[in-house]
Amino acid sequence: MLSHTVIETIVRAALEEDLGATGFDATSEFVIPAQAQGQALLRARQSGVLAGLIPALTAFSLIDGDMDMTIHAQDGDTLEAGQAIATIEGPARALLTAERTALNLLTHMSGIASLTARYVEEIKGTGATICDTRKTLPGLRTLQKYAVRMGGGSNHRFGLGDAILIKDNHIALAGGSIGEALDRAGLLAGHTLKIEIEVDTLEQLEDVLEHGGADIVMLDNMDVKTLVKAVKLVDGRMTTEASGGVSLDTVRAIAETGVDYISAGSLTHSAPALDIGLDIEG
Repeated sequence: MLSHTVIETIVRAALEEDLGATGFDATSEFVIPAQAQGQALLRARQSGVLAGLIPALTAFSLIDGDMDMTIHAQDGDTLEAGQAIATIEGPARALLTAERTALNLLTHMSGIASLTARYVEEIKGTGATICDTRKTLPGLRTLQKYAVRMGGGSNHRFGLGDAILIKDNHIALAGGSIGEALDRAGLLAGHTLKIEIEVDTLEQLEDVLEHGGADIVMLDNMDVKTLVKAVKLVDGRMTTEASGGVSLDTVRAIAETGVDYISAGSLTHSAPALDIGLDIEG
């Protein structure tokens, strides 16, 4: 679940960005009577998976605490076009002041959840798990990774301190040796901190297997035939993760190679927004 503190911090920053230096919505202030009340309905305009409802509703409550909200759907629900998500009633100016921030969060997070759900469906029955990466928008990682979970995916590292992930640049700057990089990592890592290492070739994979010291191997940008050979070489001795070149067109074939995890940056950096609108009623 998302922390209320995290949600409020992110939403407050987004509202402040939208309100700008003046701190108010000039259009709503000058056009709508101060005492006017309104009722609005958040409604899906296309099918998909809902995520981000609480952050969206928080935008309204932070603008005006007198909002009355009725929730019709929950995060993780599959939405149909036209389906009601939530009804918000309260001061009319506040409804429109919060509208864009609420919709930006809701459509973006629901887009991530919807795309993730498509990936999950593509690999159904293979035993592989879809996960995200750290390719997230600065400041929004917590919300984006939450949206991946709502779509049925899994989370990779949240931050640099969550695990040791040795990539090609780490190996190069550590002296150019896979063994030396693994030894350095293993020297200081406790038993609770997992070590993952990236390999691009079967020769590098053989070096890792011969040396030992890794819990997970990332099989980076390997074609399907090479992935099959890599999984056979590993033979269950460590967790396997395929990364690079992952799309909806390729993910099924990748999953059928027998890898344990498939990480896809596109889940967070390329998900199209889910079309959700705010309709004023009455």
